[in-house]
Amino acid sequence: MAGQDSTSSFGAPILLTGATGYVGGRLLRVLAGKGLPVRCLARRPEHLRGRVPEAAEVVRGDVLDAETLDDALAGVATAYYLVHSMGSTGDFVEQDRLGATNFARAAGRAGVRRIIYLGGLGDADAELSAHLYSRQEVGEILRSTGVCVIEFRASIVIGSGSLSFEMIRCLVERLPVMVTPRWVSIPAQPIDVTDLLHYLVAALDLDGHESRIFEIGGADVVSYGELMREYARQRGLRRLMIPVPVLTPRLSSLWLGLVTPVYARVGRKLIDSIRHPTVVRDAHALEVFDVRPRGVRDSIAGALRSEDQDWAETRWSDAMSSAGPERRWTGVRFGSRIVDSREIRVAAAPAEAFAPIRRIGGATGWHYGNWLWRLRGFLDLLIGGVGMRRGRRDPERLQVGDTVDFWRVEAFEPDRLLRLSAEMKVPGRAWLEFEVRPEASGSVIRQTALFDPVGLEGRAYWVGLYPIHQLVFSGMLRGIAAASGPAVACPKRSAFVTWAALLGFVILCFGVAGASGVATAMSIESGWYASLGKPAWTPPDWIFGPVWSALYLAMAVAAWLVWRRRGGSDAVVPMALFASQLGLNAAWSVLFFGLRRPGWAFVDIVLLWAAIAVTTRSFWGISRPAGWLFVPYLLWVTFAGALNLAIWRMSG
Repeated sequence: MAGQDSTSSFGAPILLTGATGYVGGRLLRVLAGKGLPVRCLARRPEHLRGRVPEAAEVVRGDVLDAETLDDALAGVATAYYLVHSMGSTGDFVEQDRLGATNFARAAGRAGVRRIIYLGGLGDADAELSAHLYSRQEVGEILRSTGVCVIEFRASIVIGSGSLSFEMIRCLVERLPVMVTPRWVSIPAQPIDVTDLLHYLVAALDLDGHESRIFEIGGADVVSYGELMREYARQRGLRRLMIPVPVLTPRLSSLWLGLVTPVYARVGRKLIDSIRHPTVVRDAHALEVFDVRPRGVRDSIAGALRSEDQDWAETRWSDAMSSAGPERRWTGVRFGSRIVDSREIRVAAAPAEAFAPIRRIGGATGWHYGNWLWRLRGFLDLLIGGVGMRRGRRDPERLQVGDTVDFWRVEAFEPDRLLRLSAEMKVPGRAWLEFEVRPEASGSVIRQTALFDPVGLEGRAYWVGLYPIHQLVFSGMLRGIAAASGPAVACPKRSAFVTWAALLGFVILCFGVAGASGVATAMSIESGWYASLGKPAWTPPDWIFGPVWSALYLAMAVAAWLVWRRRGGSDAVVPMALFASQLGLNAAWSVLFFGLRRPGWAFVDIVLLWAAIAVTTRSFWGISRPAGWLFVPYLLWVTFAGALNLAIWRMSG
């Protein structure tokens, strides 16, 4: 309720942190829509300026860098603190603690009258997860300097693009049968993002100068399982949920990382929090604020309406923190910059030539070798990267700061320039740039890949993937040209590209073998594999290396034969099948040796056998030699599956 002491009456700028995040991005639009002066704090202002209203101010600052906060808070009466380190790969509790301490001290020095903070629900007297404990500790730290703090504690946030909604949507849409662990039945009180924004805005005009804590939630108390059932009901889907008591948070998070856009590191923290009830115990907020939160049914219906439009106002994955901690390159010595540039002429105006570039990534794909892009994303996920799960915010429109799969838009000029900065795991810095310029007969499309390698590892990475890059980049440029209009002097596939493709397939297959070998070697060195019970017909350990080397080589040659026979878009289905079996192949080593789960590995090898059988049949219809090359692989995996089953039963 507004009064004479309300902080919004002073006309001073409102500082907004977390403006690139899911809640912060939506709050920015609401505040600007009310004509309030907003100042956004951003680590990289260039990623935010294109997304804020003209009247909003963007300043550089980082809560983890105390020296950047004094100027940002100068003249501010009210500040929103919407920062958390959930996407961090390190000690997120310590990072949250440091950020809150820096901000609280800077706010005290600047004379800030009020901090509005969004925390998490949870019984402070009970044992909380590290994430929930950190959210409540941050509130205490913000209050420690005497600045008035209005803290809202919320549970699950429901809205198009929110972390929880995206997880529910993907699980229900993709899995007709779900094995659900115990945490799926824990009660929570979800709140619609629109109602949450009403609370955050209403706090500007709250009477008084004392700090207060408000627990807020929607009209219904439900579990994640009930949320999934309601989503399925509204989508007209029949889903079977089988409860199990033994799926650990670690395994659950890894599963979420494979099936949903949620990264394993985020999923683990999310599940740790879901395991605790997050229900409103003090409903005082309903008396103080003129907000009447809606129920789960209306919230999901509203989120689905936005999803049906194929557009979400903000997404959790667009936040800068979604890619993990920002890489600091200060003091890093880079090798000589590597540039791969090529161009093609098309009989199309610049706007038409740029259209397929503007739509690149996400559901549209990359105009060539989409299965290779997906495989690269899968390997990135295995080593802790973001993978390809983020997609795009909008299928048609781009702006600086947007995510495009495992890239982020660094520069964008309509109908002329798109530059993407890599956020996948690479030993250095990488960019992919597209430029269109007009000429008399149409347009010239220039595509440039740039890489700043770090050390010998960076150079080896580029040299090792050079054949694959040649294959993918040349094919992508041809695909863009084909999508924009008839090409002028379109280059044909050369003998060099053909043989480079063979080398690329070999490197790809043996790269997967090498990644799998890391997990295998660790378990063998630790003695875990030696301790397992094995049948008498188990081959000696030395035989596995030569056999798998021969199989990976045959696999690569088979894929190359199919690609050479079909190539381009005609090879999409067989190459997608090839990629799926290769991914399952890599996952087996992670499950058996990495996680030491022979039972889960057996499930994987059954799926792998089926994928190999389907791939073999597909290859056979295109190239008989390619089909024959897959037969030994199928026979060996049949034997390996029987051995896996025997070891599982003897070691159970």
